[in-house]
Amino acid sequence: MDPAFRGWGRSCSDFDSGLYRFDTVKPGAVCGRDGRPMAPHVNLWIVARGINLGLHTRVYFADEAQANQRDPVLNLIELEVRRQTLIAQRERRGDEVVYRFDIYIQGDRETVFFDL
Repeated sequence: MDPAFRGWGRSCSDFDSGLYRFDTVKPGAVCGRDGRPMAPHVNLWIVARGINLGLHTRVYFADEAQANQRDPVLNLIELEVRRQTLIAQRERRGDEVVYRFDIYIQGDRETVFFDL
């Protein structure tokens, strides 16, 4: 556990490219309100000009396949192709392990957003 971790963070995307970077620790599994385990994930709240209410989504991790299969929230999404919009892909960049998570606000690959 990182003692400097405060449980939240903020990142802005590049105005021209839309790219963003967010550095954090990878979370562990937690239990939901009903006591069932949830896969490791990060909650995101996305705000932008033209969006009246923030968009809520989650980032799950591709290398947590077994936990993802059991996650009660992820499995509320009926179509596998839609669930995949919430899975960050593990990549290596030099000596660093990173997760790539593309967010699509609209279109064919639109990220799943939750109505909270």
